[in-house]
Amino acid sequence: MGCDGGTIPKRHELVKGPKKVEKIDKNAELVARWYYCMLSQERLTKPIVACELGRLYNKDAVIEFLLDKSPDKPHADTAAHIKGIKSIIELNLSDNPAWAGGKGNTKGDKYDEQCAQFICPVVGLEMNGRHRFCVLRNCGCVFSERALKEIKTDVCHKCGAGFKETDIILLNGDKEEVEELRKRMEERRLKAKSEKKAKKPKAVESVSKPDQGEESPGSSQKEAEDTSFPRDKIDFVSTAKTQVDSQSSSSDAAAKSSSSCTKRPAPGSERKSEAYKSIFTSHNSAKRTKEQSSNWITHTAYYF
Repeated sequence: MGCDGGTIPKRHELVKGPKKVEKIDKNAELVARWYYCMLSQERLTKPIVACELGRLYNKDAVIEFLLDKSPDKPHADTAAHIKGIKSIIELNLSDNPAWAGGKGNTKGDKYDEQCAQFICPVVGLEMNGRHRFCVLRNCGCVFSERALKEIKTDVCHKCGAGFKETDIILLNGDKEEVEELRKRMEERRLKAKSEKKAKKPKAVESVSKPDQGEESPGSSQKEAEDTSFPRDKIDFVSTAKTQVDSQSSSSDAAAKSSSSCTKRPAPGSERKSEAYKSIFTSHNSAKRTKEQSSNWITHTAYYF
């Protein structure tokens, strides 16, 4: 608390007031947006790409993110809406002839980001964040918003490709502008999904229609042949076929019944001799009398 050696504490040293809100330096924020990749936080180098929300990335960093989408990576939330390589646009930028490649400030006597690497090819404004820039989604050419407003046309000023107002994407816009771009992105993706679903049944119908067309001429030819052939001959042929079929079926049934029945030997016409009959036990000679039968006391089968 003090008071040792004659010191007197003041009120601001004893009572802590509310913390002051830290203000972000606008120049530092512009440099972070326009000169560094939003995903890897490295300096932007060609090839540079932009997402459908207008954020700038290095193409290598986006490809690495698509190959490994682990949530543990830093700044992964800024690229969560990028689903594939088709979700990004490679920028066709115009180099600034006044840019020295970062080698001009060797003494450290001037601000590094005074000169931008790219400019607008129509108006000549530097792409340093102080001016609003747009990219055309179809061709990837980058222009300042002033150039697009002054020269109103549906053709790109650099490559001559056609575009619409919905194809213009504002780079590094405000929160409200980013929300509008997000709505456009969602509508565009829903439209693409609906078009894919509509194309699938059409492809199935196109495959089934030729098959139906091949069957129809055959049936018409058969009907024509039937009408050209006389009716009396048709009846005669049909009756002949039924008779032949019935005969063949009866012959098949007889063959099956004959094969299924057991073969029995035919009875002998000649009478057997007494010598032949005496072989069997049913003959009178094989039968024994009571005297010849075995006694119950003996163990032998026959006791005479």
